[in-house]
Amino acid sequence: MTADMLAMPRAPHTPRHTGINLEKWGWMYMRISGVVLVVLIFGHLFVNLMVGQGIHAVDFAFVAGKYATPFWQVWDGLMLWLALIHGANGMRTITNDYVTHATVRKVLITAIWLAAAVLIILGTLVIVTFDPCLGVTSDSTLWELCQTK
Repeated sequence: MTADMLAMPRAPHTPRHTGINLEKWGWMYMRISGVVLVVLIFGHLFVNLMVGQGIHAVDFAFVAGKYATPFWQVWDGLMLWLALIHGANGMRTITNDYVTHATVRKVLITAIWLAAAVLIILGTLVIVTFDPCLGVTSDSTLWELCQTK
């Protein structure tokens, strides 16, 4: 036996990754967004179901009143963005775990992110451009409210 064979084994060479570790940031996003989403969702449920007349008060006018204030637009917009990105990232993780064919995995992950992006864009447009007076006619219950604008 030579002295080299008796020496302590060396750790295998692992190349240093100098780029951004997307898996680490995705993992951190899931934990942070999950905590924020719990607060946003329970706040949303409390205001919509417990305050005032509860579930019986939730109608078009209730939503119109909420979206008339920037606070609720930001609240619901943040909830929308965080939930869709959180869900898409979770689906990406499941796809990475269970889909073995590289091309199929890439197509599915692209479809997941495209679907999330389309839903985020459409949902944000609804929240930001919501106008309760659009299409209101004289026989509507909102007619008087919309005439004062």
